[in-house]
Amino acid sequence: MNHIQCDDCGRVLLIHPPVVRPCEPPPGLARLAGAVKRAGGECEVLDANIEGLLYLLHGPVDIQDTWTARAVSHLRRNLDAMRSPATYTGVDRYAQAVSELNRVLTQQATAGGAQVQLANYQDPKRSPVNSRDLRAAFESVEENPFFPYFEKRLTELMEKGRFCIAGISVNFLTQALCAFAMIGVLKRITPRIRIMLGGGLITSWMKRPDWKNPFSGIVDELVCGPGEQALLSALALTGTPDLAVPDFSFFPIRQYLSPGLVLPFAASTGCYWRRCAFCPEQAEKNPYRPISSKQVVSQVQKLVWEYRPSLLHLTDNAISPALLKALTVNPPGAPWYGFVRVTGSLSDPDFCRALKTSGCAMLQIGLESGSQQVLDAFGKGIALRMAEKSLHCLNAAGIATYVYLLFGTPWETGADAQETLRFTVKQSDSISFLNLAIFNLPAYGPEAGDLITDAIDEGDLFLYQRFEHRSGWARPNVRQFLDKTFRRHPAIAPILRRDPPVFTSNHAPFFNLL
Repeated sequence: MNHIQCDDCGRVLLIHPPVVRPCEPPPGLARLAGAVKRAGGECEVLDANIEGLLYLLHGPVDIQDTWTARAVSHLRRNLDAMRSPATYTGVDRYAQAVSELNRVLTQQATAGGAQVQLANYQDPKRSPVNSRDLRAAFESVEENPFFPYFEKRLTELMEKGRFCIAGISVNFLTQALCAFAMIGVLKRITPRIRIMLGGGLITSWMKRPDWKNPFSGIVDELVCGPGEQALLSALALTGTPDLAVPDFSFFPIRQYLSPGLVLPFAASTGCYWRRCAFCPEQAEKNPYRPISSKQVVSQVQKLVWEYRPSLLHLTDNAISPALLKALTVNPPGAPWYGFVRVTGSLSDPDFCRALKTSGCAMLQIGLESGSQQVLDAFGKGIALRMAEKSLHCLNAAGIATYVYLLFGTPWETGADAQETLRFTVKQSDSISFLNLAIFNLPAYGPEAGDLITDAIDEGDLFLYQRFEHRSGWARPNVRQFLDKTFRRHPAIAPILRRDPPVFTSNHAPFFNLL
């Protein structure tokens, strides 16, 4: 690689690394870009996730079986299908397209043996929760399957823009190894470039009580929490980030794998409830920082007018009741969905109809359990009778529900799991989609001290740990119950079959809209 000089130009390159679901632009970078532009700065945004995945999909494939040959021959058709509304009228054609695209990605020949899928990245030699492995990814960039794309694209951008700062946002473990490989490529191209690393995953690591920065010499600044102010300071700019409207003009809007633009928008950081036990937000002491409902409505309406999205994704941990009400009074102008808590307003038929009129296509509901005892111990603040009525009212209003259930929590017993089964069966006509998960214990939550624990992963950056269940309701028991009893129930199996594979809740609203 030829070295490119990095002048003190005050320009920043914002990067979204692989691999996450390539269905919408990353909301964090859009907000960072909006803050920089509003303050009078200059930036460029690189969604290396969608670009890198498309680069691999169109690359050479070692065809050794008929399945791979068929998947390669159907590549263009499947990409078109993911972007076509007609595909979202039934799950079978959709599932075939997703499966064959994943087949092409997994069959890519890679020197390092890593495997890539549409929503996952795994390297058998390296762990994203081991800082030594992340440093190795930085040092051995040629082993990353995205390396040819990284080298070509980053060289083009640096020759064109001569950026002095690269801000990289890492929100998921599936991005970590690729992010450090990108840093390695950047440092080879422009050794003097300043690296700022932030995002949800970095924040979680930095909130660990034993945190010590293991990335000195690689990363110049680690950013904990929202990164707008840190970025403006690094660029010697002043401004009020909360007033900045996210800027999506940098993103390749037509390339995402969705039937139209999905516009993500965060109306808050943190969670307004903040009382659930074992919640990572609570364990990390992340403050709740909402944007005013009036400002949210104004910004969202402006974005909808400018970009004409097919769907608005409110990415909050939980949309506040005040914002829900504001959206019924001043609809955003596009169909929308997001996470909510079960509250009294959702058990009001008139309010649910008003939500539907405002464009609400689907609500994600973190119910967690059908046992009142478990919900009370969890501090969820949910009454099952209210949840029943809310599901009924939302269904009657034509709003899809994506219900999240969590099994194997410290308070749950086998009998409680059976209660959840009975609740779900009883409400099955009002549940559109289901997400079933097994509880992972946050490593440093305040409640963990009462349990016998050990680390799940061998690495210095692990986020979860194993625990010894008080009643013996251990993970193998939970998994057996889910696989052999819960998923096979005739009232539940059809709900699970409706779930869009890989993209799950990100694409589920389209099956209620199209």
